[in-house]
Amino acid sequence: MGATCQGCRGGEDFPVPFTMAFHPIVDVKAREVWGYEALVRGLDGQGAAGVLGAVTEANRYVFDQACRVKAIELAGQHLPPSSTARLSINFMPNAVYEPKACIRATLAAAARTQLNPQRLMFEFTENEHITDAAHIANIVAEYRRMGFITALDDFGAGYAGLGLLAKFQPDLIKIDMELLRGVDASAPRQAIVAAIITMARQLDIQVLAEGVETEAELTTLRAAGITLFQGYYFAKPQLEVFAPLSELKLAA
Repeated sequence: MGATCQGCRGGEDFPVPFTMAFHPIVDVKAREVWGYEALVRGLDGQGAAGVLGAVTEANRYVFDQACRVKAIELAGQHLPPSSTARLSINFMPNAVYEPKACIRATLAAAARTQLNPQRLMFEFTENEHITDAAHIANIVAEYRRMGFITALDDFGAGYAGLGLLAKFQPDLIKIDMELLRGVDASAPRQAIVAAIITMARQLDIQVLAEGVETEAELTTLRAAGITLFQGYYFAKPQLEVFAPLSELKLAA
């Protein structure tokens, strides 16, 4: 019964303790918190580098599973029961062997914390070197069948963003912050963003602008048709805290 995989083993702990900070994703049209991205941090709020530096091929699966469970447990403890915000979790595609088997700990954590698993979004980054696009396409397809949202992070900054989109389509793409920096004063950047939006619309993919830092950037991107945003303009990630809308900076 059920799917199995060689990598889905238990009883191991990741050698470096860690927790999560949460960064709001804002729907500026609806004026609501659309979701929160879980970001790895040291126990005292140290940056992710010290934790990620301990990830090896041998413990990649253990780390990926531990991140999912930690993020869901914190959401269960701190997100108000009335919240409908999504929880966005970064995952390592190369750490997922068989999607149906590797999702078991995630679903168990959601059940324990009474978090509706359909509020989960899984992000993978095109910055991660992907050697088997068919495997990623299978993960995206399985996650969609399970009711999860899938997202391609750092779009426009990695190895093969357009090539990946030609092979499979996630529900959402997050335009990399380097493409958006100073977009209000750059005609080439505006043209690139407009092309991404047009392409995404034709593929029925939502677009999120990440790394927004100024009101000028926000105004330009809103005028281009983007409604989902993430960035320091609104708030910085907070350790084990889900900042409510009332604490976020929103343009008038």
